[in-house]
Order: sequence, then C-alpha cells, then structure tokens
Amino acid sequence: MSTTKVAIIGCGTIANNAHIPAYIANPHVEIKYFVDIIKEKAEKAVTAYGCGTAVESYQEILNDPEIEAVSICTPNDSHASIAMECLQAGKNVLCEKPAARTYAEALEMQRVQHETGKILNIGVVNRFNTGVNVMKKMIEDGSLGEIYHVYVSFRSQRSIPGLGGAFTTKSIAGGGVLIDWGVHFLDIVMYCTGDPKPKTVSGTAYCKLGKDMKDYSYLNMWAGPPDYSGTYDVDDFVTGMIRTEGPTITLNGAWAQNIGVDEMYIDFLGDKGGIRLNYGGDFTLWSAQHGALLETKPKLNMGDHFQNEIDQFIKSIQTGEKLSSHIDTVIITSQILQAIYDSSESGRELTF
Repeated sequence: MSTTKVAIIGCGTIANNAHIPAYIANPHVEIKYFVDIIKEKAEKAVTAYGCGTAVESYQEILNDPEIEAVSICTPNDSHASIAMECLQAGKNVLCEKPAARTYAEALEMQRVQHETGKILNIGVVNRFNTGVNVMKKMIEDGSLGEIYHVYVSFRSQRSIPGLGGAFTTKSIAGGGVLIDWGVHFLDIVMYCTGDPKPKTVSGTAYCKLGKDMKDYSYLNMWAGPPDYSGTYDVDDFVTGMIRTEGPTITLNGAWAQNIGVDEMYIDFLGDKGGIRLNYGGDFTLWSAQHGALLETKPKLNMGDHFQNEIDQFIKSIQTGEKLSSHIDTVIITSQILQAIYDSSESGRELTF
C-alpha cells in the first residue's frame, strides 16, 4: 500500500486524543498539515508529533495535490462547509460526528459527495468497535430472534461540557446532549438492527439544569471551564420514541439530571434473547434453552476503535470500498436526530 498524505483540520481534543495518534500509528500515512484557526494549536501539534506543517486556514491546503485525505475535527457549525469544500477540491473526508448541525446540512454534504465521487465518512466510531460488531453478528445470526424493541439510556448526573461555550450554543453545536451523546447511541442501534427506516418519531428536549448557569452545581466539567458570559440554549435532557420498519426504539438522555447514577447502555430485546451493551465496554446476552435461563458474558480482545476507523478509512481510499460509516448509510441517524428536535419544537409526533 502506498503512503497516503493527510491533513488534520482542527487540532483540539478529539484530534489529539483519537485522530492524530491513529494516523501516526498507521505505517501507510503521512500527516503533512495540522490546521487550526488558532495557529498556536497547530504549531503545538507539529512540535508534539514531530511531523507536518502548521497552517491557520484549511483553504491553504486545498490546492495541494499530494493531500488525498482530511480529518475534520472542528466544531459542528463548520462540518458541512469544510467537508464540501474539501470534497470539491478532490479530497477524501472523514468528518467527526455529528455529520452536521441539521439534517438539511447533512443532505447537502451527501449531495456534494455524490457529485464529486470522493469518500465522505462520518465519525460514528462505534461501527468499528469490536464488541459492537460481535454483538451485531449475534443479532444477525438469530441469537436474539426477532428484535421488537430497543431501549437507549445515555444519562449522567452533572456532565454539561464547557458551560457557556461551543457545546452549549445551539448556533454552533446544533443541539445538546442528543446531538452530542445521542448520535453515538442511536447510530449503534441503527447499525446493529440493519438501519431500519423510521416511520414515526415523537420526542421532547428539555433545557433545564444548565440554563441558570451561575447556579449550576457540578463536580467537574469536560470541554473547558464555564463561561458565564456565554450561551446556554441547548438540551440537557431528551426523551423520545421512534417507530421503525424494524423495532421500536425509546430513549432517555441527560448531560445533567438530579439522579446520581450514570446509566450508559443499550438494551436489545428479542423474542429469543436479550442483550445489554454497556457503552464503550462489554455486553451480556440473556436467553433460555432446555428450560434453563442462561446468562452469557463474552470475553473479547478489544482493539482501539478509533484506530480501526482510521485504518479502514485509509484502506478504503486505496481500494474504493464503501464503509458502513459512509454518509449514504449514516445519514439516517441525522434524519432521526432532526425529527426528535422537530417533534419537540412542534409538540407533536412526526410521520415520515
């Protein structure tokens, strides 16, 4: 396999924790550019990783014919515009989740991908998780029988990120806990159940615990310290129900709730068995056989799913293989997220 030269656009947390180390570990990749509107972040990456050139604007790298691929690790409000410009410049794109702030923006990204023929994958990294894929195979081989319902919980006590910053500003992020955490959980459900088409969606998103920012109590805060002069206009709790051509799906999600227990799991309920997936961890299968109730906890050799994602992205550039994280597949998740928000705003169930 020849060497693929890439650019990292956005040198913040997800780039440094996931994308950059995974590219560095791939022997078929050379990082040529680190790009960030705060050039000091890009320069810090050059120093830390001992490679590449620091650039302030991604537009500076668009005309470089050596760049075959880019990772977009910027705030949500720039995903669509940067991805489309990169595709039109002949670059293959891995864009962090969510695809965009809205379903309409995601559809525009998909349209440009079809026009250019370049790769546009979205960072729904759980599709490259070993445990998730083993579970998916068990579902497909009938271990659970017919899956009729899936329950999703992504709830934490007080975990609003960067209060007053980009995460809590709707014009930047597009939403709160649903678009930040829920995108991963719902995408796992869609992936493991065969991406069934949604039929109806009903949901309500609440902005409650964080809106009085100065009185918001917490133990720690990821994504930076609070900015009390900033904005908080996103959801910190969401609930919903989705009817699909396959199972029904119900969900409860919270960045912040007045319950001191974190519950991060997905229950797949089938007529022959059920599975609880602990998000980012293992899973348990319950079933019945010969009059006995069985509980099975598989032992897995878990690889790093970000490494798997990057490796498969680079391989797909070389081979033309269409991955499960391609925009054509995962856009259904964007559609469902949008429908939950629209249902909440309108106060009614939406029918597709």
